[in-house]
Amino acid sequence: MDEKKNIAYISICLAFAAGFCDAATFTAADELFSAHVTGNFVVFAYDLIRGAEAKSWLKLLSFPVFTAAVIAAGWFAPKLKSGYTLLLVEGAILLVAGGLDIAFGRPGSAWSAVMPYIVVLAMGIQNAFGRLYATAAYAPTTMMTGNVTQLTLDIAKILMPGVWNSDHRPAFAKQFIVIGGFLAGCLAGAFLAAHFGMWTVALPGVLLLLLFFI
Repeated sequence: MDEKKNIAYISICLAFAAGFCDAATFTAADELFSAHVTGNFVVFAYDLIRGAEAKSWLKLLSFPVFTAAVIAAGWFAPKLKSGYTLLLVEGAILLVAGGLDIAFGRPGSAWSAVMPYIVVLAMGIQNAFGRLYATAAYAPTTMMTGNVTQLTLDIAKILMPGVWNSDHRPAFAKQFIVIGGFLAGCLAGAFLAAHFGMWTVALPGVLLLLLFFI
């Protein structure tokens, strides 16, 4: 991908989108993780020991949906003129899904059951984008554990220079952009989804569409 864009803007927007969608589905869709899908193993195990209902087993659908999105993104990426087209597709999915949720997202409806997995599909594309174009953002934008670990190690190198022998200059600003963007997305996603519903995932969808055109 040779197209140059503002890496800081891409990093914070992608991190915000992932945090928003993860918190939105967890808050308003029976504690389903859409970006960090392996978290659904933990939620499913917890539900299982309490006597899992049918909706708990449905959480396992997140894995084939996520996998299908990653495979599709990996297959199409080499054929695209710009890798950022994947973000255009992701944004369009979230925007359309948000619009459909406004129209059909009644409690107990078939769409309300499908909607969270549409978000998982979009997050699968973003996860694939992060792997295929690792230099497009400062750090991975969908899972923060590795970023927090790196930030902690960088801080330790500053506080304990005699213990950590490294010429690497910590990139605090870059880490804070990604982690801060994800946290902001989590707060916004949890609040908006809880008060207004799942259609609010259209908001990060708009941000992702802007990434393609700016």
